[in-house]
Amino acid sequence: MVLTIEMFEEEMQEALRVFDRCIVCLEKAPSDCEGALHRLVQKAIDAFESRAPHLRHGIALDGHVTIILSQSESDRPLCGIYFNLHSPYRRVAESQKATLVEGRD
Repeated sequence: MVLTIEMFEEEMQEALRVFDRCIVCLEKAPSDCEGALHRLVQKAIDAFESRAPHLRHGIALDGHVTIILSQSESDRPLCGIYFNLHSPYRRVAESQKATLVEGRD
């Protein structure tokens, strides 16, 4: 079976609905997200099709989205789309604090 981006259209549309409704991303507009999903799905397909025989996944990611195609019992792999969430309020590690303080001189 030849994998195409269109095979995963349902998953991409659901991810876009979630992104539009629930995700705040100052660096990526919803229209940019759609293009990114298409590019990442194609990269995941390429990784899935060229994976070593003992591997089960094809993965593609950018700073905001991770797409995983996983081998399944059917010809069509499972498609997982994950948003790489972070908070501007997270605690800064001590090593990063030292770097930040040194950089202010």
